[in-house]
Amino acid sequence: MELDPDKPHSARIYDHMLGGHDNFPADRAAAAAVTAHWPHLGVSMRANRDWMARQARFAAAELGIRQFLDVGSGLPTAPNMHEVVQGVHPACRVLYVDNDPLVLDRGRSVTGATYLDADLHDPEAILASPEFRDTIDLTRPVALSLIAVLQFVTDEDEASSIVDRLLAPLPAGSTLSISSVTDETAPAEVAAGVAVYAAGGIGIRVRDRDEVTALFRGLPLLDPGVVLVNRWRPEKEVPDAHVQMYGGVARKTA
Repeated sequence: MELDPDKPHSARIYDHMLGGHDNFPADRAAAAAVTAHWPHLGVSMRANRDWMARQARFAAAELGIRQFLDVGSGLPTAPNMHEVVQGVHPACRVLYVDNDPLVLDRGRSVTGATYLDADLHDPEAILASPEFRDTIDLTRPVALSLIAVLQFVTDEDEASSIVDRLLAPLPAGSTLSISSVTDETAPAEVAAGVAVYAAGGIGIRVRDRDEVTALFRGLPLLDPGVVLVNRWRPEKEVPDAHVQMYGGVARKTA
């Protein structure tokens, strides 16, 4: 993918909304246009980021997983997954996957993790890459994360296929973490915001709880199942009405 600073990109909008600096005027203008209609988007994004940290810490501390594959990682933004899991155990390894040039440029300056230039839509290229082979040992469990990225795959069959293909080589004991946008807490707000995204060329698939659950492909979900991300083993209170993301973690048993 070529870097186009004049075209807003979801990763850079996310970065701006979380207070980052790796974004361009087009991204900031898009964020302003979206939040004029979707005022709680920033709260929801921060809740999602905090959930990412909680579920990664859980995988490392409670499940003993030491390998993490984060597909659609986005720009480095505190807390970063590798910082969270290496805070639990320094042997934890993280492979971040993204195809935005700015993400890759900033990411490769980060120590403690490996970045792979690959496309979510081509799981086989991810799994066949030297970076994957050098980072991930397929004889041991892997924590696969698809966080706030499948919402940009608008075809449900394709989204399910991506999940299936990424899961296929992972051994028993591996986990799958997914979060995706919902409109169930604020239908009008989300619809208006998604329309602005679409006008800027960024398509978003909004899912209800059952549709997000289906993305786990029948894997057994860990407690508390698929819930608003602020409700997944929470550490602080965030109003449900301000959160438009469902998330969950499942474990592969065979």
